[in-house]
Amino acid sequence: MRARRSGGVADDPPVRRSTRLRSARAGVRAGGRSTRLARPATPRKGAMTMQREPAGGGRPTSNTAPRACALAVVAWVLLASGCAPPPGEFGGGAASGSAGAPADGDALLAYEHTVGVELASEAIVPRLQAIQTACRDARFGACTLLEAQQSAGDWPRARVVLRMAPAGIEPMIALAGEDGDAGERSTRTEDLAVAVRDTRTAQDRLARELERLQAFEGRPGLSVADMIALAERIAATEAQIEAAQREAAQQRRRIDTQLLTVDLRARSGAGGRGEVARAVADIGDTLAMGTAWTIRAAAFLLPLGLVLVAAGAGLRTWWRRRRRA
Repeated sequence: MRARRSGGVADDPPVRRSTRLRSARAGVRAGGRSTRLARPATPRKGAMTMQREPAGGGRPTSNTAPRACALAVVAWVLLASGCAPPPGEFGGGAASGSAGAPADGDALLAYEHTVGVELASEAIVPRLQAIQTACRDARFGACTLLEAQQSAGDWPRARVVLRMAPAGIEPMIALAGEDGDAGERSTRTEDLAVAVRDTRTAQDRLARELERLQAFEGRPGLSVADMIALAERIAATEAQIEAAQREAAQQRRRIDTQLLTVDLRARSGAGGRGEVARAVADIGDTLAMGTAWTIRAAAFLLPLGLVLVAAGAGLRTWWRRRRRA
């Protein structure tokens, strides 16, 4: 056994290791490293070790992971707040209006007017003719007669529908109500801004599609089946373009002109006086009709009367015989 002199005491190997450990612990407490522990012990394979740093030097190793997580959360919050859209941009906050609603200056309005006029019964037909003549002659501007109706009888009426320039609406209404009583009047307005925008978008899309199809048509090497299918597609696209053009023209016509409907009807008092006059004039016909109805009623009730008389006579005879008995 190998001996070592340390203050006159011989130490065996276990004692020597214990002495070294005590010296290392004392050196750590004093803030220095023991000179006897020149090389740290090699850890076992798979075992976890925690290094202990000297007092007053560096940050503790155990707080690194929580602080890193906290910094990551703060960075994510700042990034999310920086990339968030401003209020009202995508529905957040108070929006000024719907996306599809046009501004007031972009409104495209179509007007429809309805006017009722009460006239004398004999003045309805001449007034209807005067309105039609004024429209055909374009007296108050461009005018198109769309509909004209006339009904006679006890309550004569007339109705005319016109499409004309906005400047001629009021003069035409004044002509219809001349020497008459103004009845009801209503105005209906429809905003066509969205419809016009959709039609224009459809026209642009169809034009681009037709251009692409025509570019395919000019390519060499197409088979017969491909050429037939391409021709059918081009024809269908052209038909859709024509329909969109007609729709756009109709919308523009409704915006540039206004619809006017005039109802002409007889006055209530005039209708009542006419009814009395017709009743006096038809007195002969009414008397003849009543006489004929009475004769028919008597002929209808005669068989029933005979049956009732016979039944009454038989009942009376039976009653007399019973009293005698």
